[in-house]
Amino acid sequence: MKNNITLIFLLCIVTLVSAQEQKVTTVQPTIMVLPFTKEGQDIRTILEDDFNKRIAITKVKEAFDNRGFTTKDFVGSLKIALKETTLNSGNKTDLKANVIRLSGADFYVEVEVFVQKSSSGNSVKLILQGYDCFTGQSLSNKVGESGKFYTNDIAKLSQKAVESCSEEFLNTLNSKFEDIVENGRSVRINIGFSSESDYNMDSEINDDGDLISDLMEDWMDDNSFKNNFHIQGISESEMIIDDYRIPLKDSNGRNYRASKVARALRKYIKSLGLNVKTDMEGSGKINAIIQ
Repeated sequence: MKNNITLIFLLCIVTLVSAQEQKVTTVQPTIMVLPFTKEGQDIRTILEDDFNKRIAITKVKEAFDNRGFTTKDFVGSLKIALKETTLNSGNKTDLKANVIRLSGADFYVEVEVFVQKSSSGNSVKLILQGYDCFTGQSLSNKVGESGKFYTNDIAKLSQKAVESCSEEFLNTLNSKFEDIVENGRSVRINIGFSSESDYNMDSEINDDGDLISDLMEDWMDDNSFKNNFHIQGISESEMIIDDYRIPLKDSNGRNYRASKVARALRKYIKSLGLNVKTDMEGSGKINAIIQ
């Protein structure tokens, strides 16, 4: 009898550990690592022009791979973007956005690399910045440094810089992803009025005496993920929702994009008999202007 109880207890522990390991695996996001670009720099050639950056970014990607994350290849995504998009040489911002979109990753990590050489030794400093691919929201930021060594082996220095910050960076990123899975992605919504509009937030819009602001708040409550949203402020001229949550996936298992919210909001406002225009700023901000 005692042996049976012991066996059942051990089986329960094994089952619990396996479930926890499966949960960790399930919530880990896919990541694409790409080089940081300043305004005016061409993302198409930045790695070709700097061998040290290629090494450092490779080491960052390897660190993510070693932690069991699925990483997307930046160069491969860049080639797809160049094939599928007709862009002139000055349209670099759109190219970067297309690379991120076509990668299929949940997050992208920009890596800024500084190689410092001096008589007292050489070092590598990395700045890692992690963003949500679908809203552009900043999720994790860390600085890694190799320390100074008398060596010209940039690969080893880059490895040390990555090791100094990757664990904490990835833990933060994974924690943020778990929150997204549980509570949804965050987007921002601004609802305002054109200067020629006869309406404002205090206008009664139906026979029940509801104000436009009342109906907008009701719509947010009915349509936000798990009724999760926060209104930063309401005035006569606008309503600002600084945290409106959308699900990670749609009913078909595809990543849920904020553009779907913009479309649904536009249709609802039009159903109230109001003319409205909506636009997107990046991937994470929706503007709705009632005419």
